[in-house]
Amino acid sequence: MIKTTCSAIGRYIKTTDWMLMLCCISLSGFSTLLIYSLYLNGEINRINTVLVQPAMALCGVAAAVVLSKIDYHMMAKMWKWHSIFCYSLSLLVFPFGQQRVDWVDDKAWLPIPFTSMSFQPSELLKISFIITFAYHLSKVKEHINEIRQLIPLCLHGALPCLIIHLQGDDGTALVFAVIFASMLFAAGLSWKYIVPVLAMIPPAAIAAWKFILDDDKKSRIIAIINPALADEAVRWQQERGIIAIGNGGLWGNGIFMETGQFRYVPEVYNDSIFAYIGETVGFIGCIAVLAALAFVCVKILYNALHAKDDMGKYICVGVFAMIGIQIIINIGMNLGMLPVIGVTLPFLSAGGTSTGTLYLAIGVVLSVYTHSGKDMLFG
Repeated sequence: MIKTTCSAIGRYIKTTDWMLMLCCISLSGFSTLLIYSLYLNGEINRINTVLVQPAMALCGVAAAVVLSKIDYHMMAKMWKWHSIFCYSLSLLVFPFGQQRVDWVDDKAWLPIPFTSMSFQPSELLKISFIITFAYHLSKVKEHINEIRQLIPLCLHGALPCLIIHLQGDDGTALVFAVIFASMLFAAGLSWKYIVPVLAMIPPAAIAAWKFILDDDKKSRIIAIINPALADEAVRWQQERGIIAIGNGGLWGNGIFMETGQFRYVPEVYNDSIFAYIGETVGFIGCIAVLAALAFVCVKILYNALHAKDDMGKYICVGVFAMIGIQIIINIGMNLGMLPVIGVTLPFLSAGGTSTGTLYLAIGVVLSVYTHSGKDMLFG
């Protein structure tokens, strides 16, 4: 029995992108260690917050293995089923949704019946959207620059952005927009459309400032552009995060530093985990973490370049864009270069929904790898 199991594992490793999976698992392991140290230091009151991270990572790895064995073409052909399911969950947020603690404008969580836990449907919707949009693009690729095809594509991309924006989660809406734009660009969108869209960004930003953004979001942006004009309460979280990173110096103060040695950022285990990384393992540790995240992104993009067909390429580009933009936004938030908009650091921020769905995304990428032949390098 043990020999058979080991043999099966060995065969699977030979046919999958084990380096990508190993890097993701390593990041999750480091995340669990960080969250556990916060629990020991009294920054986390419930052991459940610690246990959820490795539990969801293990479930995510198992799900990724299963998905990797399913042909991504079959996933695409089932687009109606998973789209209806994910959009239905996202729409249920409006009557039944919950807000995160101390958040006044973000109602994006659904309670899990008979438990004290909740999950974020928009995370699942990301995976469904990437698959369905890749399928859509592969169907119209030869005519993508014709208006009659481009308009439905734009409506396809606008729908999740609008739903998530109405939930108050503009950070996730921005992630959807970047996924949409990246996949459209990878499919060969003409510069005759790209240039006018780029030219429209400044006036669109002005219009958004005047008519869409509420006072809270404006305050967060002002805190980045001119901190002197922003309320101290708005600046406080980012300032504390920057101080925490600075406290770490070159090598950090150790993951298991003494309790109360420094004052942490509120809920540092969520969106501000990078500040805690800087404080505990220092500049060198931050560089190592960024290198690991960069490796994940490059490996996904490499798989996109070697996919056997356009749909496989678009799926990998979508996952690459999803993970890449979250890294950029989160690091920018922690360094005080971008406003706080509630975007997690992939594989490192605490959160069962985020961790689980990231592995689902990796599973879809592994499906593209597995079904693109065995001649891919670095597998």
